[in-house]
Amino acid sequence: MRSTRKATTQKRRGRRGQDVQIGTRWPEDTIASIDAWIVKQDTPLGRSEAIRRLVELGLGIRTRSKQGSEARANRAKELASTAIDSLTAGAPDNTEKSSRKGRLIKGPEEFQKVRLDRPQRR
Repeated sequence: MRSTRKATTQKRRGRRGQDVQIGTRWPEDTIASIDAWIVKQDTPLGRSEAIRRLVELGLGIRTRSKQGSEARANRAKELASTAIDSLTAGAPDNTEKSSRKGRLIKGPEEFQKVRLDRPQRR
């Protein structure tokens, strides 16, 4: 009697066990953009390889942090203070000058609620 099983020495197809396969759906315009990028490349690429390279390029780009260094923040405060001092130069005394400077730093009341860098007042 013959066995219906195939020989186990037969090579399997595909990339089994090497990398993680991710299947996703892409919008038509994104696929068109990827295909246009492929055409611009010097070497012919398949779409899968192109997507891998684009992801690697995207991950390699260093994004700017939202918060700058402390030295840059101090420099920005210094420049803002100098600019505000020049705007309040005509103030009659120091208390009036500091009051004007405080109002300029806080900003109009309408905008104080939307500022994310300052704690909300209650």
